[in-house]
Amino acid sequence: MAEAELISRFDALLSDLDGVVYAGPDAIPGAVESLSRLAGIGVGLGYVTNNASRTPAEMAQHLRDLGAPAEDHQVVSSPQAASELLASLLPAGARVLVTGGAALAREVELVGLVPVRTEAEDPVAVVQGFHPDLGWKDLAEASYVVAAGALWVATNMDRSIPQARGMAPGNGTLVDAVAAATGRQPLVAGKPEAPLFHAAAKRLAADRPLVVGDRLDTDILGGNNAGFATVAVLTGVDTRESILAARTAERPTYLINDLTDLYRPYPAVEADAGGQFRCGAAAAVVHGNTVQVTGDPADLDSWRAACAAWWAATPETPTAQAPGLEWLHH
Repeated sequence: MAEAELISRFDALLSDLDGVVYAGPDAIPGAVESLSRLAGIGVGLGYVTNNASRTPAEMAQHLRDLGAPAEDHQVVSSPQAASELLASLLPAGARVLVTGGAALAREVELVGLVPVRTEAEDPVAVVQGFHPDLGWKDLAEASYVVAAGALWVATNMDRSIPQARGMAPGNGTLVDAVAAATGRQPLVAGKPEAPLFHAAAKRLAADRPLVVGDRLDTDILGGNNAGFATVAVLTGVDTRESILAARTAERPTYLINDLTDLYRPYPAVEADAGGQFRCGAAAAVVHGNTVQVTGDPADLDSWRAACAAWWAATPETPTAQAPGLEWLHH
């Protein structure tokens, strides 16, 4: 029987943006075509992003400009997940101090809560998201409310954000300032926490979503935290080597080169009694801290076999651990 393509096992794809769909201003080769094919096979599509300073509509427009399929509702952002988390914990009409921009305040309004800007307005919660205009006074207002015991939700904890001139402080850094002042920690809605992924799956009414991303520490960890299948692509941050070394919580279910591989069969990885793992024509076995791979380093099946062997040998590791690699050619 012919192997079914990987995507046929799932009812929706939850995709990261940067490093998966585009790199800088340009679409990654094959990405737009791969995303456009999903509708024809009845697979839902959602885009999952931590970006709190642009609205989902603005991000959807950017995707459409690149030729990718994107309705506004298909973009699920950390401000939306934060607002939904607040709405699930607060009565309708509750006042929420917004430490962030207009895009964040709008999401708070959309879930039936009332955004306010000062402690004097008696907020019962604080939601904190990045905006370049945030200043000390905003962080002070948040600190007064948080210290008084209010519910505190952060859109995401990205400590830095890339800017044209280099790395700048991200939302996590500003959240850390409030945490340092109050001795408290927020609930986090964005990647790598589960709420953002659950919000996206719920919006698509998906039972078997597949989370795709290029970063182990946000996309793959987040999808795993949500209890969904995950697939790492090699078009962005993480590499074959860093994925092989991944700590337990950040190990993907699948490994593909790029989004076009969603439409190829995914070979089963099988272990024999001697502890050898086979994938396609490749095989791997662990000796001590070395993975011995029989296969071609350019063939992803070799890395799939190596990952299966090494992860079976190190099932519970809280930190990344890189094995030695020994290549044996056929």
